[in-house]
Amino acid sequence: MSNLNEALNVDEELARFEREERVRLGLEEEVDHWTDAMINPNFTAKERPHTTLLVGGLTIAHDFLVEGALRGLGYNCRRLECPDNDSLRFGKEFGNVSQCNPTYFTVGNLVKELCRLRDQEGLSSEHIVKHFVFLTAGACGPCRFGMYVTEYRKALRDAGFDGFRVMLFQQTGGLKQASGEELGLPLEPPFFLAIARALFSGDVINALGYRIRPYEVEQGATDRALDLAKREVYDALENHKSVVFALRRARKYFRDVKVDRTQPKPKVSILGEFWAMTTEGDGNYHLQEFVEREGGENEIQLLAFLLLYNLWEIRHDTEQRMLLKGEDSGQFGLKGADVGLRLAGLWVGELALRGIFQTFAHAVGLTHFTLPDMEEVAKAGHSHYNQELRGGEGHMEVAKLILNVMHNKSHMTLSVKPFGCMPSSGVSDGVQSVVTELFPEAIFCAVETSGEGAVNFYSRVQLFLFKARQRAQQELDAALKQHGITREQAQAFLESSSYGAALHRAPHVACGSAADLIHEIGPLVGRSKLEQAKVHAGRFAARVQQLATEDAAAVYASARKVAPYLPAVARWAASEGLSMLPALTQNLQSSVKAWLTPSAEQQAEIAKAQQAETAPPAGVVQLRTKTKNALRFQGEQAAASSGA
Repeated sequence: MSNLNEALNVDEELARFEREERVRLGLEEEVDHWTDAMINPNFTAKERPHTTLLVGGLTIAHDFLVEGALRGLGYNCRRLECPDNDSLRFGKEFGNVSQCNPTYFTVGNLVKELCRLRDQEGLSSEHIVKHFVFLTAGACGPCRFGMYVTEYRKALRDAGFDGFRVMLFQQTGGLKQASGEELGLPLEPPFFLAIARALFSGDVINALGYRIRPYEVEQGATDRALDLAKREVYDALENHKSVVFALRRARKYFRDVKVDRTQPKPKVSILGEFWAMTTEGDGNYHLQEFVEREGGENEIQLLAFLLLYNLWEIRHDTEQRMLLKGEDSGQFGLKGADVGLRLAGLWVGELALRGIFQTFAHAVGLTHFTLPDMEEVAKAGHSHYNQELRGGEGHMEVAKLILNVMHNKSHMTLSVKPFGCMPSSGVSDGVQSVVTELFPEAIFCAVETSGEGAVNFYSRVQLFLFKARQRAQQELDAALKQHGITREQAQAFLESSSYGAALHRAPHVACGSAADLIHEIGPLVGRSKLEQAKVHAGRFAARVQQLATEDAAAVYASARKVAPYLPAVARWAASEGLSMLPALTQNLQSSVKAWLTPSAEQQAEIAKAQQAETAPPAGVVQLRTKTKNALRFQGEQAAASSGA
């Protein structure tokens, strides 16, 4: 009992100390924080017809499809070109000194476009400020990414576009102005659905392109297929058509590409700082193109991975806050919140994300592509990189190198980040040295970008690619030897079977695509139809056994994780259903009334027949009956309303 009293006294003393400190520091007072005022900080519905949204900051495919999605929503929209060295020049001219590479490229790319509108198209600075708005990504935290908005304001002002509006699509908080105020752009389900369709379409198209292009027989065939596929999806987004059907139509463009996957190519997993690893221009020295020129296959990081990570962050923080002793009244606290409902919503959101992605992937022909399990990623990296460190890409950089080695996913891991990047260069790379000691078989290359020094950048990548190419060749030779076939025999077999199609993906066994394919077709090459049938039957039986054991266990484990959320989901569904019932009833009544009420043309025919005092035809009699029914329905509704 004495220990309990002492504990209570300690709690009281801590509470008293906190109250005194809050008073001393002035935290009890309401404070008006300074915000950067703009000429017209709002974007209203009245401005839509004469305002153009500028978008940029993602891959070329993503920016292109987001433009189509916003046009489909009724906005005037124009995407920015991929940032180039001219963008860097504008960024350094009008931006602050000692900023990271993405800041210069992205800020400079916007300023470059506005200067082009002014100097080449003849628009005045006042007209541009009034009639153009920039929509991009934003964030906060221990990274200069959180300073982008300030850099935009400074560069725009110095370039002569003071007051130009910048809208940030925040990782938390939705769409916000640079001033932090809510935008007039409606954050409604149609908006989020259109953006999601554009982003996930861009993801699957990019992933499929990087999977096929290294093995194409005719140079440029994959790029032509990519252009046609993006156009199909763009038209679907712009004209409110099915994106799934558009992707299915795009499948034929990729199917027509001829490939030779017997070539041993090192698989290079590109990760690092988000913008540096996803941009496809001068910002990372055309890294993806360079790797392919050097004989490699890129394994890229998709936007869906980052969204899954954001959902994991919220879920992890919620579960940690549930362990707090007292009420958590912080900005993202749990005071007054339905924790079960929040966790259930996160689960439903992740389920929807994975479902949309896999639907799009299968539609376009991207098979055997699995989104990462973020719990597995977090566990893999936590012993080396604390999960609570959230700058940049957090623990993902470290964890994905570990998983690449443990699961034999790539020959080489290439981590690219801007020079001086605090989370990536200052933290992650230091940890990676420990990881490579624990996994000496890992081929890990860390490179930095600054806008200059491309030769040094390429030389470092080439050094590690040489070792990766050797490993890919050894892997392929071992697979051929294991199955007792030659590469020529494999090529002859592929020419006469569906295994050589561009959209075919062999099951994962080795790192490289060539070795995987040899392991798949090796038991079939040079065999009779009966022997091949036995191989197929054995593989089918193995797959059934996997479904009955491993897959069933995984489903059971997922069900156990989800079970606690189901009551909250049921409560939410019931409350939402009850709140929507009046609107549904009203819509039903309106639909019935519209069906029973004759059209203007039909009413004109009835009036004409009455004026002529002629016996109306049978069709008019039916219309009169329909009109009487409509009037009777209206009278009943009025009586019911007055009775209520």
